[in-house]
Amino acid sequence: MDNRRIYHKDEILQVEITDIADGGEGIGRVDGYTLFVKDAVIGDTVRAKIMKAGKSYAFARLVQIVSPSDYRVPPRCPVAKQCGGCQIQELSYEKQLQYKQEKVKNDLIRIGGFSPEMIERIMEPIVGMDDPWRFRNKAQMPVGCSGKDSKAPTAGFYAGRTHSIIPVSDCLTGAQGNSAVVRAVLTYMKENNVPAYDEQSGRGIVRHILIRTGFSSGQVMVCIVANAARLPGCEELIELLRAVPGMTSISININKEKTNVILGRTTKTLWGSDTIKDSLRILSEDFTCSGRSVDFRISPRSFYQVNPGQTEKLYSLALQYAGLDGTQTVWDIYCGIGTISLFLAGSARHVFGVEIIPEAVEDARSNAVLNNIANVTFETGKAEEVLPAYIQRVKETPDVVVVDPPRKGCDEKCLQAILQVRPQKIVYISCDPATLSRDLKTLVSGGYQLQRVRPVDQFGHTVHVETVVLLTHKD
Repeated sequence: MDNRRIYHKDEILQVEITDIADGGEGIGRVDGYTLFVKDAVIGDTVRAKIMKAGKSYAFARLVQIVSPSDYRVPPRCPVAKQCGGCQIQELSYEKQLQYKQEKVKNDLIRIGGFSPEMIERIMEPIVGMDDPWRFRNKAQMPVGCSGKDSKAPTAGFYAGRTHSIIPVSDCLTGAQGNSAVVRAVLTYMKENNVPAYDEQSGRGIVRHILIRTGFSSGQVMVCIVANAARLPGCEELIELLRAVPGMTSISININKEKTNVILGRTTKTLWGSDTIKDSLRILSEDFTCSGRSVDFRISPRSFYQVNPGQTEKLYSLALQYAGLDGTQTVWDIYCGIGTISLFLAGSARHVFGVEIIPEAVEDARSNAVLNNIANVTFETGKAEEVLPAYIQRVKETPDVVVVDPPRKGCDEKCLQAILQVRPQKIVYISCDPATLSRDLKTLVSGGYQLQRVRPVDQFGHTVHVETVVLLTHKD
């Protein structure tokens, strides 16, 4: 018989926070009853008010910090609590890294079913940032009105789990020049009476401001997502934006749909180039520069990692794990615009990239030409369909397979296709430890063994973590 007490809405409980949930809430337990407390960090003892109660857990609001954690730090951003972008900014960066290391380890044990002793033996320390600020090269800022009765435009980020805009003049994880871009766009809107888009009515014009910055080139791209085919007074917008240092590309993306999807199908360049340029260095084993780099052309729609400094470490780590000596054939599944493929090409005999999004494949081919890399082939389609056809055509199986899937992990058919061709090595790059652990369980049951695991922090002050894994076939 379960004699545990039943807790109810509006009750206030005192609890010590011992972990962090996937949504960034602090986790604590009272007599086995779990509380998820927003804005609480590991080590805090807090009083929290239950807002939504379940049988075994509840979501609660922080009422008082009874005893602050030794790891608690003042947030640098004045709207950190309201904005949904940085869930754990009040946790010291060193503790953030420790939490992410433990998160990957625990998911591998709990979901993957691997023994703690084995994971402890093969897991390497997380790769942190030298400076966890000003690292994002992309910003997508929704535009709305500053108040219920005001038509003055504002831009910022959505509050967590809402579509209410928190005005942000300068996000401290974004590029230094973003605030100048936002000021220019809002000034243009005010002076030309250009209304912000209203989600409820579907009226208004400016929906989002998309900003991309080439950290190596200094080039800046601005794309205005609009509920219209043209922008009134567009010449003034161009004049204001051209004054921003590094401005290289100004465009409009047309999105007239009532949808949460940010970008529409059509993008038109208003001024400058259609793309900006950026470069990623290939680093040595100790993450110092090896002298080689790969150049990329980036459009408003391109998928490109948002933290270039850590991306260099992430992809260089994948290259180290692959252990290429110039004789191997490599498959890069979920290749995107070819970032990993082009990293690998300099050390492989041939790289074959597969991606389901046609525009990304076109970008990948253009980036190969830009870098004068000839030993890569990119094809559009599902990996489980394209790869068997490729083997049939060229009569060759891969030595190494690299996968970098979206957050939902690899498609089951894709995993089975990999198991069928039996590469010597698999390098798995993951952005979600839970789906990584699930997929590794499948690969290991199919004849592979884990050799190396290393987390990489791509998104400081959030709960997200990337991981690179090396598997080799038992035979």
